[in-house]
Amino acid sequence: MAGPKKNFPLRIDPAVYEALERWAADEFRSVNGQVEFILREALKKAGRLEKNVRPEEKPSNGN
Repeated sequence: MAGPKKNFPLRIDPAVYEALERWAADEFRSVNGQVEFILREALKKAGRLEKNVRPEEKPSNGN
């Protein structure tokens, strides 16, 4: 079982946040979930994500 998630403050440009909100809504995620998804994908692509880190859960679309 994974441990508790780490919290940290993030200062972000309002236009960037609004774009994230739209993107997250399109993919049925929260903004926080979308940021984590984007970061996880970038880490995987860069080969910097440890193999024991749990994979991102796919959002439920009701099917």
